Amino acid sequence: MALSPQPPRTPVVAVATVSYGSGDVLGGFLESVPASSADPLVVVIANNDSTDATVAQFAAASSAHYLALDRNRGYGGAMNAAIRSLPSDVEWVLVSNPDVVLSAGALDALVAAGNSDPRIGAVGPAIMTDGEVYPSARAVPSLRTGIGHALFANIWLGNPWTRAYRRDSSREPVRRDAGWLSGACVLVRKSAFDQLGGFDDGYFMYFEDVDLGYRLGKAGYRNVYEPTAVVVHTGAHSTSDHSARMIAVHHQSARRFLTRRYSGWYLWPVRVVLIIGLDLRSAILSRRATHH
Repeated sequence: MALSPQPPRTPVVAVATVSYGSGDVLGGFLESVPASSADPLVVVIANNDSTDATVAQFAAASSAHYLALDRNRGYGGAMNAAIRSLPSDVEWVLVSNPDVVLSAGALDALVAAGNSDPRIGAVGPAIMTDGEVYPSARAVPSLRTGIGHALFANIWLGNPWTRAYRRDSSREPVRRDAGWLSGACVLVRKSAFDQLGGFDDGYFMYFEDVDLGYRLGKAGYRNVYEPTAVVVHTGAHSTSDHSARMIAVHHQSARRFLTRRYSGWYLWPVRVVLIIGLDLRSAILSRRATHH
């Protein structure tokens, strides 16, 4: 008597990415997804650029769900839309830039780490950039480290504030907790993500991952770095042609995070110093980018 075929397993893990002029890298990302997990996956691509028809073609070729957005909602806003479109029984979502390539088994390693403790809200892999491990698991910046890092990171490389900010550096290959994990590639527990309302889409780009990690920690969840999972990040392709503008956006997001986190009236003098320092650094770096 022939055995009845087993019903297909319902995916409990999803992969979400956001495209904006990402046609040159999206194919490599999608090709790397199947080998990253032995289990079935749901893949969704949110397209922030309605004029780019190639994204829909990539989605069709890889059996991914395609979500065309009415406008450029930024990274966090587009990712929120992508995750809201997922089936309700999805438990974990890999949030990833499209210019990432996942190694074989990487997603399974992240999910295994996440399932080891129900308090884990996010798990980050080792992110390789230019052959080196990027410090993707960091401390949540305080006012002191934020101001010091903002003022001195580019002129005093070994300054104590930048070292403190990166004290959760990803250079040690051991699983450990972090203040926040890079949104370039991070696995999030969907129930925790939904509980917090997802990314704060007030951040158009940058710091939405810092903010999410901080809020996860405040809600009692852990952010865990899992270096046995390895991915390769080729770089910020979608921002490379607008570096001066992106520098300004980065500093605006940094200011939003730190001033919202330290909003007490008695801290207003510190916030003034912070704003002046960030605006000055933004102006200097933007001028350099414009003249190169």
